[in-house]
Amino acid sequence: MIAKRAKVHPIDAGLRRAIKAAKVTHYSLGRQAGVAPSQIDRFMLPQDDPRHRDLRLGTAARIAVVLGLELA
Repeated sequence: MIAKRAKVHPIDAGLRRAIKAAKVTHYSLGRQAGVAPSQIDRFMLPQDDPRHRDLRLGTAARIAVVLGLELA
């Protein structure tokens, strides 16, 4: 029998929650992380929005460092 694992939240959902909780503008966050604020804007859109874009892992990692997160 295979043991059930605890529900795992995708990294992107956790990063979105952290960005919202940080209460900083996308401009400020992007500037600190060396990422175009427009990339953050598009990432934060709902996934069913045709303008939504995912982030590359390196970009997500730079944002995570600024927010004091560790990607896992």
